[in-house]
Amino acid sequence: MLAALVEVVNERGVANVTVADIVGRSGVSRRTFYEMFDDREDCLLAAFEDALHRIAVVVIPAYAQPVKWQEKIRAGLTAFLGFLDNERATGRLVIVESAGAGNHVLERRERVLERTITAIDQGRTEAKHKDPPPPVAAEGILGGVLSILHTRLSQDTNTPLLELTGPLMSMIVLPYLGPAAARKELQRPTPQHHPKPPQGPSDPLRDIEMRLTYRTVRVLTAIAELGGRGSYPSNRQVGEASGMQDQGQISKLLARLHRLGLIHNTGIGPTKGAPNAWTLTPTGNHIQQTIQQQTHK
Repeated sequence: MLAALVEVVNERGVANVTVADIVGRSGVSRRTFYEMFDDREDCLLAAFEDALHRIAVVVIPAYAQPVKWQEKIRAGLTAFLGFLDNERATGRLVIVESAGAGNHVLERRERVLERTITAIDQGRTEAKHKDPPPPVAAEGILGGVLSILHTRLSQDTNTPLLELTGPLMSMIVLPYLGPAAARKELQRPTPQHHPKPPQGPSDPLRDIEMRLTYRTVRVLTAIAELGGRGSYPSNRQVGEASGMQDQGQISKLLARLHRLGLIHNTGIGPTKGAPNAWTLTPTGNHIQQTIQQQTHK
């Protein structure tokens, strides 16, 4: 359903997508849809978080390798542009369509932008002049980068976004490292494009009726970590540990994972006056360990 949503959003724009479009494209029933999601906005949030997770798997390891700020930014940007070249529809959802996808998506988007601004702002520590630009400069730089990517992704063209690596890097480093460093970025060779490899059977959730999302990862990890401390967390504790403040959303996701046999309720449950107490099932534990292994590769 998430893949179907991304496809339809790419074709029609987020404002024009309905539940009927999603279930029609994915081939599932409305009943199945509402067992998985509260509404269209909940499905949009799940698709957005799934996209962020797949981007993070590519970008964060690239950004973490180099030592100097300039090279870290270039490595992360190159990985991001390469991902967008391979996943244009996902890129449109994250950069173009997310602005109209509802308050929950906007809040999640804002948190990601804040972290990216912080990474760019590290350039002030390597500034080549006595008066580095103010912190707000990083916000303006990111806004400019996103504006350019928004325009390119909105156009119906297959021009590789990796060709923007030099110009965008030049724009990013100029306020911090000066004109000479900016010119050098323009002169550096364009990174090679690596097409997306064929999908293999590596998805740990391939055998169950659920797509791996960022929220799923956070919740399974939270239950595993709290369980490792000898506790069986309640709905609220899982929500706090996974960073999900909306109790309605966390309750629905926990119920979904329970139906799929990934978690088990060791408590009596709220219907008899006691809170839920969650632990991973053997299947859920296997999936969580697989996710952890893939994340650290």
